[in-house]
Parts: sequence; C-alpha cells; structure tokens
Amino acid sequence: MLIIMGGLPGVGKTTLSRLLANRLSAVWLRIDSIEQTLVHGGKLTMEQMGGSGYEIACALAADNLRVNNWVIADSVNPIAVTRQAWRDVAVQNAVPYFEIEIVCTNPVIHRARVEGRRADIAGHQLPDWEQVINREYAPWPQATLQVDTALYTPEQAVDMIVHALDGCGVQR
Repeated sequence: MLIIMGGLPGVGKTTLSRLLANRLSAVWLRIDSIEQTLVHGGKLTMEQMGGSGYEIACALAADNLRVNNWVIADSVNPIAVTRQAWRDVAVQNAVPYFEIEIVCTNPVIHRARVEGRRADIAGHQLPDWEQVINREYAPWPQATLQVDTALYTPEQAVDMIVHALDGCGVQR
C-alpha cells in the first residue's frame, strides 16, 4: 500500500509519518530529505529543484511497492498534480493507496509549531509563518482521511490512521 501524506508545513506530517512508518514497518520517503541531499550534493539549488524531489521519491516508492513494502510518502503535496503523481505510482504498481491530509485547524497552535521548529536536516531552511500561510495549497477533497493535529496527540493521530487503514481491508 502507498500512504500519501500531505498538509502545510508545521501541521505534523513528518512527526506522524515517522511514527506511522515505525508502527507499520513501512518505508518512509521524505521529500525534504531527498531535496536537501540534492542541494548538499551540489546537483541543484532549491530554486532549480522544481519537481525533482517528487520525481525521485515516486521512483523510490515504485521500487519499494514492487517488492511488497508499504510506503509512506511524506510531503506537502500542495496541488492536484503532485497528489495525482502519487496515485499514479500506486495504480501503475497495482497497489491500493490511502490519502491522508494533515491539518491543524487552530492557527495559534499551528503558528507556535512553525515558529518553534528546528530543522532536523542539515542546511534545511524551514519556512516562517508568513511563508506557510501564503504558500500555494489547494483543497484536497479526495483525501481518504483528514487528521486535525490540533485535536489529537501524535500517538492518538497514528492510532486513528492505523484504525482507518485496518478498516480498508488491506493486509499488513
């Protein structure tokens, strides 16, 4: 199965993806790690990145899905084209996908998270609050599940996700 995570920076995607990957023994593909590796290696600047990180992650997801690994795709997924690219990877590899939009509906909590975060990847420039709220992010009505991290602890949110995954009948 391909689990497609998305949401604005600072809502808790990476925290939940990391916990979920551990819980499911799944492969965790983090776009930020891929993009920073390309930047550190001198291959691209962030301005030149475009969709390169997503393209590499999709290829890695496909490789892992072909050997029956569960994969968690951790990225903002801000627009329909990135979300469709992930769905296409699942369809092309004949596996189900599950889309999860992570939100934080409390702007005070969300802002505090954004402003209190520290990069855990060397050289990674985290967006500030203004960049987060002004970022392009399209509605995601086809997400299978929406998780509001203002209402749940990370552990509760992961329990909710696992319960929803168990309900879709895919064997782990």
